[in-house]
Amino acid sequence: MAEHDFRYNLLNPEHTLIECRALAPGRYQVTGNGGSVQSGDDLLVTLKGSRDLFMRLHAEKVRHLINPPGQWVAVTSGPAFRELAIHNWQVKCDSCNTELDFEFAVDAALGKKAQGPAAETRIRELGWTQQQDKHLCPKCQSAAA
Repeated sequence: MAEHDFRYNLLNPEHTLIECRALAPGRYQVTGNGGSVQSGDDLLVTLKGSRDLFMRLHAEKVRHLINPPGQWVAVTSGPAFRELAIHNWQVKCDSCNTELDFEFAVDAALGKKAQGPAAETRIRELGWTQQQDKHLCPKCQSAAA
């Protein structure tokens, strides 16, 4: 089992993602070029409309195409979104006023109440903590420890 990185920021023409489309919530069809993708491998793909968010997809079935050479189609499983929404928020460190401008993904079908928990999860992924409605950046966390 290998991991293949198809995020946009790599810009590697020999190893590119051509299409990623949802078949059903949690099921995706991915078309790519290069990378020698096999069943059981993981694919990292950028979320459409995002500058740095990505999702991990697990390749269940891969079909390598004869023409064009190097192209393949995979059926994958991953996060189940009924309606993907990407939001951009900012938080400030309550100790040093460092600002974090970040994106997070949420299932829009869950409504506005799902945005707060999704944002807090993303903040923790980026190394920040929240204690009693106060946010601390990684630098201030290490200084406090």
